[in-house]
Amino acid sequence: MSENEKVHVRELDARSLRGLAHPLRMQLLDALRFGGPATASQLAQKLGESSGATSYHLRQLAEYGFVEDAPERGKGRERWWKAVHNGLRFDDSLLDDADPAVRGAADMYLHELATTQTRDLSTWIGNRDSWPEEWARSWDMSSATLTLTPELTRELVEKMHALVETYRGRAAAENAPGTEQVRIQTHAFPIRTT
Repeated sequence: MSENEKVHVRELDARSLRGLAHPLRMQLLDALRFGGPATASQLAQKLGESSGATSYHLRQLAEYGFVEDAPERGKGRERWWKAVHNGLRFDDSLLDDADPAVRGAADMYLHELATTQTRDLSTWIGNRDSWPEEWARSWDMSSATLTLTPELTRELVEKMHALVETYRGRAAAENAPGTEQVRIQTHAFPIRTT
């Protein structure tokens, strides 16, 4: 499957969630999704893990359909891996699944996702001085507190996602100079003030 034929977003179900809900597997998948094809040894070096651990977890990710061989990259005995999907979609019903193992995997997945997003933002803050000035003026870390119903919150989230989709691939299609991957993170959740 070529990069252009990649399935855009994969819906996580109980089976696939159990295959993904491990911190190293989530890191490996992100490394392949955002950094492109790599070998287990390259990923081990990048993530500070042993190549044995990365090899094992890559095979597990392949078994659950998250990664696949990238034979066009391999030379000799090198085994290259690539991500199959561009994104993942989490179904909230997994948090209420009848199987406690699924609920535990769902909870672990969400906590690891939150940790990763916080780490990515902290890395940017720590490294922002190494980026060109135009990037130093283009980032955002903002917060808004609104008074909404669950229905209005869902509407807002759907509109934000739709807006983000209008920008997907646009710079690459326009062959714009200075193009970089930009991480967009959204969070919408209720808070108690009393």
